[in-house]
Amino acid sequence: MTLATNQQFISFALPGVAGTTSSPEDFGEAKALAVIFWCNHCPYVRAWEDRVIALQHEFAGRGVRFVLINSNDPAKYPEDSFEQMQVRARLKDYPFPYLFDENQEVARRYGATRTPEIFLFDAARTLRYHGAPDDNSEDPQAVRQHYLRDAVEAVLADQAPAVAETPPRGCSIKWR
Repeated sequence: MTLATNQQFISFALPGVAGTTSSPEDFGEAKALAVIFWCNHCPYVRAWEDRVIALQHEFAGRGVRFVLINSNDPAKYPEDSFEQMQVRARLKDYPFPYLFDENQEVARRYGATRTPEIFLFDAARTLRYHGAPDDNSEDPQAVRQHYLRDAVEAVLADQAPAVAETPPRGCSIKWR
């Protein structure tokens, strides 16, 4: 079952590509925290990747943090291995932690099923938005609804997002 809006975040501690273990508590000062299930190989992730990076840069100075988690089975998708995660993070100069959920426990606890799949929490770590980054994975110029951006703005304004949930669009998580 997927974590529902208004529920509290589920803690975790996972190894990251920077060589450290990270958890949501590391970002206690964040006014908004997006836990985003991610991977390297998915064409949807690749289509949204630059937009998500740009959003993190745009909102970083306002106390917003994104944390990416790869839960895919690297035996089935070697491109999603920890080593390849490190390569991708360096190549794209990720401005956020990129964590590896090797045993897939965090994805299961969140009820994540797709990459990308966003869980946006407010400062009290209550889920305020769940779903896709925006309404067009293929063409950034054709985006009409900026779900993540609008949800972050609402959370920063201490308001409920106008859209609290959208169907996550992307590749399925590759389970063991």
